[in-house]
Amino acid sequence: MREGLKIFKIGGGIIDDEAQLQHFLAELAKVAGRKLLVHGGGKGASQMLASLGIAPKMVEGRRITDAATLDIVTMFYAGKTNKQVVSLLQAAGVNALGLSGADGNAIRAVKRPVKDIDYGFVGDLPEGSVNTELLHQLLQAGITPVFCAITHDGSGQLLNTNADTIASTLARALAAQYEIELHFCFEKDGVLSDINDEQSVIPQIVPSQYQQLKAKGVIAAGMVPKLDNAFAALEAGVERVVIENALKINEPVKTVLCRS
Repeated sequence: MREGLKIFKIGGGIIDDEAQLQHFLAELAKVAGRKLLVHGGGKGASQMLASLGIAPKMVEGRRITDAATLDIVTMFYAGKTNKQVVSLLQAAGVNALGLSGADGNAIRAVKRPVKDIDYGFVGDLPEGSVNTELLHQLLQAGITPVFCAITHDGSGQLLNTNADTIASTLARALAAQYEIELHFCFEKDGVLSDINDEQSVIPQIVPSQYQQLKAKGVIAAGMVPKLDNAFAALEAGVERVVIENALKINEPVKTVLCRS
């Protein structure tokens, strides 16, 4: 029987609020068993870019990462933000280790090819991009890996990579060794059947039900890519995907996605 592993992903909104971040990490420390954390970047990098007179470039909600932007996001994501999270986990009694994809060759990405849009130094994650043996050794040693959204290409180039994609890729890669529960932590209590009603959390969604909810337009448009990604992870061997409030991860109200 495979050992359990819970992978948590938090976004920049939690990172930007010190009180909420401390609360989430204190709750994470209470989660029993082996765990791994992936975090987004927050607004710090954008604020630093603005102070330097470098306007953030976005296309369809995605950041264009030129060389100057890459320098700043690396400083924040892999430096200040990652180490702040790790230090707070240590204070909560969790032996955490902060990592970028370059550390220990943990996650090797490929630079996104230029098609209609040149995204710059943005990394995509092909099959086999995760060093599962390294992560297995860390987890077995009782260490909680904490990943930022910076990867590398194996030839000395750092790359900015979507944190949701990193979390899903780690979950899929480790599913052969562990029974994976992948947690996406937001400001909502789960997937809502009525976006205007915070109490309308759907407790469980299976693939057939999801397709019906999508067809009826029940799922908010912004959630669709995340849920598509989540169900793809289930198909790839992840046991469960949980959509929940980052401040309530130890409370029962949440949405659980499962295969059947």
